[in-house]
Amino acid sequence: MAVAMASGGIVSGLCSGVRVIEKQPISIRGVLRGSFELGSVHRIGIVPKRLALSASTCPKASSSAVETAEVPTPKVIIDLDSDPDATVVEVTFGDRLGALIDTMNALKNLGLNVTKANVYLDSSGKHNKFAITKASTGRKVDDPELLEAIRLTILNNMLEFHPESSSQLALGEAFGVVQPSQKVDVDIATHVHVYDDGPERSLLCVDTVDRPGLIVDLVKMITDINIDVESGEFDTEGLLAKAKFHVSYKGKALIKPLQQVLANSLRYFLRRPTTEESSF
Repeated sequence: MAVAMASGGIVSGLCSGVRVIEKQPISIRGVLRGSFELGSVHRIGIVPKRLALSASTCPKASSSAVETAEVPTPKVIIDLDSDPDATVVEVTFGDRLGALIDTMNALKNLGLNVTKANVYLDSSGKHNKFAITKASTGRKVDDPELLEAIRLTILNNMLEFHPESSSQLALGEAFGVVQPSQKVDVDIATHVHVYDDGPERSLLCVDTVDRPGLIVDLVKMITDINIDVESGEFDTEGLLAKAKFHVSYKGKALIKPLQQVLANSLRYFLRRPTTEESSF
């Protein structure tokens, strides 16, 4: 499946284990460094196939079925900064991940090319790292909707081939076999900080509870107050999402009052106690 993005366009099609849901257009005024210049963006949700089953036909496994203390924390890192020509994705799940052939095939179904890949080991486990470009242009991926599709495709494949990971993932509560043993309080989990990062940009750091559609929502919230998103990194670590964005206002770093407005806006939105069902 190829994912086509254009002004006023939609994401459509079906890839392995996921369904793309069309939503109403959202106004986007900011730009990500590269080709993300859209007059409007449609919010998407990626839903695992098993969600179509009713609760009665797809029972949850008991917590005793998986020793959650022994399950490593899944991590998915999407990095827009380290490689000028490609988007770098890193996936870690202790030593349990294989060659990720199915995941790379699912990414190809999104209209992407995996230009290089490598595996390395350290004390935290096996790290699968690969560089991704758009098949249509050969350029790095910086569209927030496509970045979110990449992230959720990887997480969906992890739930499919490593069902025990659902005990450590926020998405596991809705889509997994074993619900997370811990619940993260939204108020406690959310931290927003803005730092000076030179005369032309600021660094925005956000830690919050993970959920589907989070990358798109963060970019929308930032650009809704006329702040441009230039680049960044998005990390999914178990139940938490950690985002770092380079942001600017009219080509300059954010002044202190605007930093405060941005931080307060994000805190208000991210601390809302409920998530719309349609976002799944």
